[in-house]
Amino acid sequence: MKVIIQIPCFNEEETLGITVDALPRSLPGVDEVEYLVIDDGSSDSTVEVARAHGVHHVVSSDYNQGLAAAFLRGLGGCIERGADIIVNTDADNQYCADDIEKLIAPILAGQAEIVIGARPIQDHPHFSGLKKCLQRLGSYMVRVASNTDIPDAPSGFRAITREAARQLNVFNKYTYTLETIIQAGHKGIPITSVPIRVNDDLRPSRLVKSIPSYIYRSVVVIIRIFVVYRPFRFFSLLACIPFFAGTFLGLRFIYYYATGQGGGMVQSLILASMLMSMGFITFVVALLADLIAVNRQLSEKLAWKLEKLEESNASRES
Repeated sequence: MKVIIQIPCFNEEETLGITVDALPRSLPGVDEVEYLVIDDGSSDSTVEVARAHGVHHVVSSDYNQGLAAAFLRGLGGCIERGADIIVNTDADNQYCADDIEKLIAPILAGQAEIVIGARPIQDHPHFSGLKKCLQRLGSYMVRVASNTDIPDAPSGFRAITREAARQLNVFNKYTYTLETIIQAGHKGIPITSVPIRVNDDLRPSRLVKSIPSYIYRSVVVIIRIFVVYRPFRFFSLLACIPFFAGTFLGLRFIYYYATGQGGGMVQSLILASMLMSMGFITFVVALLADLIAVNRQLSEKLAWKLEKLEESNASRES
């Protein structure tokens, strides 16, 4: 059993050494523990610091591609290097490394293939009241979209099995945290969470540059989640707004017409027909979007099966 702990990095020379030094050198039930740093186009000494502190593998890109791309590149690098379990943590030492043992325990026990570390958000002194509310809202939306019960969806502290990692894809460039949980729920990958501890902040968050920016990005991510993973429900709800508004105006016109007061209300009838048409067209879009989502899921499943087949053939030849 081999565990590789991956750390996505972008200009983390000041905090990476502290993070790596805190990582466990061995874990119960695990034969090998290795570290992998994803250098996402850093312009400082991140790579040199990683190697100086004993990091086994470094995967680098020529330019900054964002956290989600770095996360996926790390998963691929860990799989190539024979990882059975991949642990993802942040370079700013936010998460308590001693809890990695707790994080992988459900996987070793065969209870899950993805485990999310749930932070004590309500007791976290560095989280503002607004940020706590947004965290709860985001986690709730993810639970609705994924049919899972993960209390801290934005947490980046997570353990993933080799097979689960192969099935994950991320379309959002901002973050991978919410989308991967939703994919796990849709693909039937067993997922759970465990309570973890957090360390004091070593630097300000780079994802949360300001509260307005955080709110904007959170809203965009949540809307995109429903558009991509619940398209029929999303567009059907949108269709109901103009359709029922048009229906109300139409019934209103019929009432006045039946009582002899319909003169001069033709505009209401025209508006009602336009709104009902908009609702119908949006409902057709909901059907088409749902078909596209099903096709995407089938394509992802086929790609996963082909990858497993290729690995099986390669192992037989070797």
